[in-house]
Amino acid sequence: MKKYEAVFILDMRKVEDEGKAFSEEFAKNIQSWGGNVNEAVNMGRRQFVREINKRKAGIYWDYYFELDPAKTKEIREKYRLDERVVREMVIVDERPAEVRSTLAAPAEAVAE
Repeated sequence: MKKYEAVFILDMRKVEDEGKAFSEEFAKNIQSWGGNVNEAVNMGRRQFVREINKRKAGIYWDYYFELDPAKTKEIREKYRLDERVVREMVIVDERPAEVRSTLAAPAEAVAE
């Protein structure tokens, strides 16, 4: 199994509870495909620089998980047509475990 990172931008109008239900559903899907979610980070609401599908902001979620490489296509197919998802990105996580994205860190930790 390979390590992956996935970032989802959720539509604030279609998601309740800041996307926690979506996050639980995503974790269950990964487990049903034979993988496991190592970390799920709610990065909160963020304004877009440019509008996406007439939306000015979205809720960002960042996931770190392990999954069989053949199953990543299923993630893209399932969530590409999901009306709650504005954008999605799945990439191979090749960084060392101690190095994480500054997007997922609180603003105070990045400033230090």
